[in-house]
Amino acid sequence: MLTATKKKVHNYSAGPCILPQEVFEQAAQAVLDFEGSGLSILEISHRSKPFEAVMAKAQGLVKELLGAPDHYQVVFLGGGASLGFHMVPLNYMKVGGKSAYANTGEWATRAIKESKLIGDTVVVASSEDRNFNYIPKGFEIPADADYFHFTSNNTIFGTQFKQFPNTGSGAGAVPLICDMSSDIFSRPVNVADFALIYGGAQKNMGPAGATVYLFDPERLGHTGRKLSPMLDLKNHGAKESMYNTPPVYAVYVSMLTLEWIKKMGGVAAMETRNAAKAKLLYDAIDRLSPVFKGTTAVEDRSVMNATFVLGDAAQEPAFDALWKEANISGIRGHRSVGGYRASMYNALPIESVQVLVDVMEHFAKKNG
Repeated sequence: MLTATKKKVHNYSAGPCILPQEVFEQAAQAVLDFEGSGLSILEISHRSKPFEAVMAKAQGLVKELLGAPDHYQVVFLGGGASLGFHMVPLNYMKVGGKSAYANTGEWATRAIKESKLIGDTVVVASSEDRNFNYIPKGFEIPADADYFHFTSNNTIFGTQFKQFPNTGSGAGAVPLICDMSSDIFSRPVNVADFALIYGGAQKNMGPAGATVYLFDPERLGHTGRKLSPMLDLKNHGAKESMYNTPPVYAVYVSMLTLEWIKKMGGVAAMETRNAAKAKLLYDAIDRLSPVFKGTTAVEDRSVMNATFVLGDAAQEPAFDALWKEANISGIRGHRSVGGYRASMYNALPIESVQVLVDVMEHFAKKNG
């Protein structure tokens, strides 16, 4: 096994993000020699029996950890969730039909833009009026929509749906579709309520380069349009993610990470772990006000991405110097909004959150 010698960095990057150390070590070893084969994971055939086993295990773990119904399918594709934004209306919006969306941030905005290229798209709820600092509530979803799409967690603005929208029950329910890129595997979900859950791997599951789609195949193939096989989820499901060469290494590292989640106690254990980290940081933000200020509605604060600003923006250079000295990385806010963003994905230990809180308390004591 390879051994890594590197300084301890507290990684708050929003993605690609922190992964478990043991996953890095296993993945690094597989680059040199995959399972004693004498071949690297980077060079084995995606049609080889060893990689087919990796793919099957990764798919099985997705369903097991999320408690998906047996008939649901899992595929790993390239293109990121951004390609998914386009694939969703192609696969679920009927010719002459319409889609419904909630707009809660940058990625939801992009998903809506892609849907409008395909057909009639209705935005039934939006928090754009307050720069996406809250989650809309009490909105109605049209009963005649072909599907309703929302983004469960908003990495840039730091908001999160605490309760998922209700689209009805039984045969008349509007299919529910969710981009869970930044909080998948962070908390339990009732997969049976969703026609499709999808998300980029590079937050809680693996490296950039793979996107997971978990879907009910019975909800596909009803749009009345002919699709390119590369954009047809039903085709990818039938081909077990092997219609074209899948992102082999990203799938392998995702499989290792899913194994780690299972070993740590599963998604329920991740929820408990993440809640403790978020409470530690948000309590500090509130306690140290007005030196630090949260930027989102308290009831909608993301457990994954905590956003905050300094009461006096002129003090940012001094604060930056302190957290950099503490080997903290990746907490500057998204370039479109500024401020700070601490991304606390599954693999981030609570000890790293305590280091950030200690820095904040030290800074507040000097400047508050």
